[in-house]
Amino acid sequence: MEKPNLNYINNLSGNDDAFRGKIINTLKKELPKEVKEYYDQIEKGYFTEAAQIIHKIKHKIGIMGMEKSYYLTEEFERNLKNQSADSNAELKVEFNKILSTMQDFVDSL
Repeated sequence: MEKPNLNYINNLSGNDDAFRGKIINTLKKELPKEVKEYYDQIEKGYFTEAAQIIHKIKHKIGIMGMEKSYYLTEEFERNLKNQSADSNAELKVEFNKILSTMQDFVDSL
C-alpha cells in the first residue's frame, strides 16, 4: 500500500510556510468530515452520493502523492455511479484501507 507524503504540498507551496500550513489545515479539517459522510452514504445505500464524496477525496489522494491509490479510487467512483457497492467489494475494501491510511497520516501532521 502506498504511503501518503507531503511532496506535492511542499513543491506547490515552495518556501511559503503559511500557504503550506493552510493546505495541511484544510486536509485536517475536510478529510474527517468527508470520510464520515462517505461511510454514512454507503451505509444508506446512496451510491451516487457516495461517488460524489469520493470525487472530493480523490483530489486529496492526489495531493498526498498516492498515484496508484488515485487510479483505484477513480475506478471505484466510476463503478459506484453505475452499480452498488456490493458488486465492488474488493475495490471497496481497498478504498477503505486508503481512507484509513490517509486519516492516520493527516492525524500525524
